[in-house]
Amino acid sequence: MTPGPFPFDPQRAQAEMDAFRRKLEAGMEALKRVGPIELGTTPREAVYTEDKLTLWHFRGDKAPTSKTPLLICYALVNTPWMVDLQEDRSMVRNLLAQGEDVYLVDWGYPDGADRWLTLEDYIDGYLDRCVDAIRARHGIDALNLLGICQGGVFSLCYAALHPEKVRNLVTMVTPVDFHTPDNMLSHWARNVDIDLFVDTVGNIPADVMNFAYLTLKPIRLNQQKYIGLVDILDNPKELENFLRMEKWIFDSPDQAGEAFREFTRDFFQKNQLMSGEARIGGRAIDLKNITQPVLNIYAEQDHLVPPAASAPLGDLIGSDDYTALAFQGGHIGIYVSGRAQKQVPPAIHAWLADR
Repeated sequence: MTPGPFPFDPQRAQAEMDAFRRKLEAGMEALKRVGPIELGTTPREAVYTEDKLTLWHFRGDKAPTSKTPLLICYALVNTPWMVDLQEDRSMVRNLLAQGEDVYLVDWGYPDGADRWLTLEDYIDGYLDRCVDAIRARHGIDALNLLGICQGGVFSLCYAALHPEKVRNLVTMVTPVDFHTPDNMLSHWARNVDIDLFVDTVGNIPADVMNFAYLTLKPIRLNQQKYIGLVDILDNPKELENFLRMEKWIFDSPDQAGEAFREFTRDFFQKNQLMSGEARIGGRAIDLKNITQPVLNIYAEQDHLVPPAASAPLGDLIGSDDYTALAFQGGHIGIYVSGRAQKQVPPAIHAWLADR
């Protein structure tokens, strides 16, 4: 019999099937031993609460050496625990180890009562009161603010409105130009009838948002990662890490409808940070008001906030002390990869310590 273009080796195929079966059996046993998956592993205490919001203060193994506390402002789209995913993959824990005094805004899970919350409510309301709570606790006039992704946009707006309350500003994977050609999320958002969408559904379900993000890389995020799961099924530690990431991805909050409308319309569709037309609660957002030192960190392989979307920040602000830091990795890897743990928190601390 003449072999075809793709020769078939029955013994090799049988060996691969046996190995696959053994991995599945080991995976079933490993799954039985996996306990509850917890996110946010660093000891913390709630120091301020309001509605769904909690302001957390973290406790490290040693007293902080920094005299100015650092407040992390995360996005609304996911829970903030990507910055404290697990003990060996925690930006918070590593910042504490550097000597920073770290706080975090946890926006919580909006429900029907939050349908009409606006960007003004989030930025000039909740965030401002968190800042004031920290200032009062420490007896200081200004703190250091670290904004991540959408939380970076919030932080830019906040620093422009209240420059006297922000000593140093750090932005991570933060978009400022929402109309760059390589911004896949922007191309999707710009073609949504946002008024019809929000008027129809009210609060935006988390499942809708997750579906939109997953379809930006459908093969990688919907197929390849689950095929790759087979390779780690017999490794309990790697399996637990995988499940922890899955919990974070799919344990997302809904989006308050009105704030989602405003953010999509003003930033994704109208690109108002670039045009200088952004307004929060009727107040103009003039990024030239940001004259304090700014550190802008972006990820070179970020498919959600491509470098080109973040890079223009230096030309928009009024600060003479602007630093851009490119990280080799993706939108999530910048928080949790081994390289990120070694590079990003020390870079943030060193930059703040110099100032």
